[in-house]
This record gives sequence, C-alpha cells and structure tokens, in this order.
Amino acid sequence: MEAVLFIGIPASGKTSFYRERFFETHLRISLDMLRTRDRETLLLGACLAAKQPFVIDNTNVLANERATYIARAKSAGFRVAGYYFRTEVRAAIARNKKRTDKKALVVPAILRAYKRLEAPLQDEGFDALYTVKLAADGVFSVAEWVSGDSLEKP
Repeated sequence: MEAVLFIGIPASGKTSFYRERFFETHLRISLDMLRTRDRETLLLGACLAAKQPFVIDNTNVLANERATYIARAKSAGFRVAGYYFRTEVRAAIARNKKRTDKKALVVPAILRAYKRLEAPLQDEGFDALYTVKLAADGVFSVAEWVSGDSLEKP
C-alpha cells in the first residue's frame, strides 16, 4: 500500500506526471477536482480503509500540510513517498499560460506558492523521497533523494 504526495508550485507538471506514472495504479486525490476539504477527507478516508494506493495531487508547499497526510497514511500502514517537483518560476508561468485542461492561474498565485514553498525533508516521515524535473520537451526525469542532498528551491 502506497501513499504518494506531490510537492510543487502550480504548473510544475504534477497532474501530467500523475497521468504518466500513476494513473493505472493509484487513485488521484486533488482539491482541483474535489473542490472542498470535506470531499478530500472523505475520499482519503475511503482509500485508507480500502487499502487503495493514492496520490495527493495538490501543491503541498508547507510541511504542516504534508504532515496530516503522512500521519494518516502511516497510521493506516501505508508506505509514503514524496515527489518534489523542482521547477523554476518562469517555466511554471510559461506552462500555466499554455494550459488547456483547466483555467490558467493568475501569476501572483504561482509566485505566492513559490514564496511559501518549503522543500521536503526525509524526517517528515517519508519512506522515499524523489525529485522530479520537467524538461522543455515535456519529458520527466526522476531522481531518488539521497540523504545529504539538497532539496532546496531551484
């Protein structure tokens, strides 16, 4: 049983990465889709009870936001993996302008998320932690985080 948390600013490629890597195996839990925390809590609870692997596809920019998901998943016996989307703000803004799957965000929203972004730490409770980069050609590269590596903002 695996719980996956995505961490990254808007337009960093999180949902596209989900479609590419987890669509066939994990249920997607996203506030963009569900619209309320109550619905998110219900769906998360159902996944935990059913032992259904899931991905939290939100920005999760603050450690305290991630802590709630990690604690609930761990208490239900799930392995928790974090995927940190290292994205330069300019690249995210450019991708945001090209969105066709949903309405583009206003630039200040992306900048606010970037300012608030706290890079994840292994000691938050992750069993595995990865960095994800999205190249200009749309290809994702994933690297396992190794203790001692820096996961600071790009």
